[in-house]
Amino acid sequence: MTKRREFLKISGLGLAAAVAPRLANAGEVTLPARKSNYKFKLGIASYSLRKFPVEEALDMTRRLDIDRIAFKDFHLAMDSTKDEIAKAVSLCNEKGVTLYGGGVIYMRSKADVDNAFEYAKAAGMEMIIGVPNHEFLEYVEGKVKEYDIKLAIHNHGPGDDLYPSAESAYDLIKKMDKRMGLCIDIGHTKRINRDPEMDVKDFFDRVCDIHIKDVTAASADGSTCEVGRGVIDIPAFLKAIIKLGYSGTVALEYEKDADDPLAGMAESLGYVKGVLATL
Repeated sequence: MTKRREFLKISGLGLAAAVAPRLANAGEVTLPARKSNYKFKLGIASYSLRKFPVEEALDMTRRLDIDRIAFKDFHLAMDSTKDEIAKAVSLCNEKGVTLYGGGVIYMRSKADVDNAFEYAKAAGMEMIIGVPNHEFLEYVEGKVKEYDIKLAIHNHGPGDDLYPSAESAYDLIKKMDKRMGLCIDIGHTKRINRDPEMDVKDFFDRVCDIHIKDVTAASADGSTCEVGRGVIDIPAFLKAIIKLGYSGTVALEYEKDADDPLAGMAESLGYVKGVLATL
């Protein structure tokens, strides 16, 4: 019963931090100090905030009590100049948000690969969350070595001819440089009727990033819903990555309610934080 009360308390605080109108910023509501037993950090995939300009997206991220983000090109265009990238990074720093990655970035030519790595380098990103065509994987590996920037291949589930699952990417990169890795999207994993918990265990040696979400069905018809309301066993997944010692980012990618995502994102993050408080 104590764990249940604590779960509800922390989940409620996560929601309140985002939606209470009286709050000016996330600094006014903080979670209770507690000893965490996990090494990873929570973040946001900015696709969740695709309908909002970059400054507003960063403000919303802070209202959610999150300080890590990976930019989709809605928020930092792939053809940005170095000055434009520097301004975006400065804005992130001003808002107290770490720009840890960019993506999803598609690489359909060598020029796309070159541009992606120059873009990531200019922004000081740790990784590219990407989808390179198979024929360019060796070329990408060379860039990973040259720039010391990780590639995290993102799976997109049913209908994705390149990387429908983490396994499909893993099989192609398992003998490559260790910085050639995976961004496991657990929603798309479930939509292809695979078990996210098992996939993260089986391919953990290449997991660089995780997109957390929930879906309504373990099929191609499954769509994004608030985390905790769908068919993914979120507590089991979080318990698995804690046990594995995962130390990267667990980024919420909330594809629902594009015009007004904040309440659903707050509920989702509140649920995740509540679960973590019980583990």
